[in-house]
Amino acid sequence: MSVQEIVVGGTLRPDGTLELDHKPGLAPGRVTVVLRQEAETAAPKEGWWPYMQRIRAEREAAGYHFMNEVEMEGHLLWLREDEDRLDQIHREMDLEKRRQDNA
Repeated sequence: MSVQEIVVGGTLRPDGTLELDHKPGLAPGRVTVVLRQEAETAAPKEGWWPYMQRIRAEREAAGYHFMNEVEMEGHLLWLREDEDRLDQIHREMDLEKRRQDNA
């Protein structure tokens, strides 16, 4: 009879019981269990939307001013008054990015 070995992850509970991540593909019968403590897994990284909501809440709490709908509409109208304005803004952003990349 050959020895068959598989690796199955699981969780050791405070009461000493073991919860396996999935059913092992072994025939019923006696087995040997070897436990190895794994490093703590990092908390999942925050997604972009929860990040944006958290940053907004933190900045509001710190007193930052955010445009309301009327202010935003006025800003958009200002941007659209001059066709070259957005192009100039993009050029300035590109120049700043290149300056930072070369620093």
